[in-house]
Amino acid sequence: MRRNHQPVVAADIRATHAARKKEIRARLNDFRDLWRNGSDERLWEELVFCIFTAGASARMGLSAVDAVRPLLTQGGQGEMTRALRSAGAHRFPVERPGYIVITRDYLREHCDMALRRKLESFRDPIERRDWLAQEKRIKGLGYKESSHFLRNIGIRGYAILDKHVMSCLQDLQIVETAKPPATRTRYLEVEEKLKLFARDIKIDFDELDLVLWSMKTGKVLK
Repeated sequence: MRRNHQPVVAADIRATHAARKKEIRARLNDFRDLWRNGSDERLWEELVFCIFTAGASARMGLSAVDAVRPLLTQGGQGEMTRALRSAGAHRFPVERPGYIVITRDYLREHCDMALRRKLESFRDPIERRDWLAQEKRIKGLGYKESSHFLRNIGIRGYAILDKHVMSCLQDLQIVETAKPPATRTRYLEVEEKLKLFARDIKIDFDELDLVLWSMKTGKVLK
């Protein structure tokens, strides 16, 4: 049931987790399977999804990926823009294909598109996300979508601090504002508060992120 007009309280979180635990764990297992078995091309597709989702929605990101999937490895910005416009798939049909092409060119130069090998090279999970969020030629991610990408490919331990999760944290008086963190320092601070809350409420951190998101949207997507 859609909950976005009702303040979130701890008892509701526990109840939602109990009701949706099976669905949420199945989704997290899907993410882990992608990390274990997915190709670099599939990881790249998930990165593109997160580029499309930033400033939009998960559903818009899915529609946009469907529209440009045949173009992800070789297509140019203009081709992607035409595909998005033809499908009516995204609110930024020019800007986001530009981000994708710049990011793809960088990854080809930097690691030959071997995303799995590159991500595995980081021993520190914070440094792994810093690379995605701070590298100037990886366009359109930031800390939220970098976390989203890592979670979606099965790498655990990152919070996706979007407006829905932040609204929950404001309801819980964990943060003062529902505005997503704008800096690295603030992101890490809020993420740590969410980890402490997960321990206090005795719900797995990665599961809690999906519980909170679903409480505000009524869905468990990705």
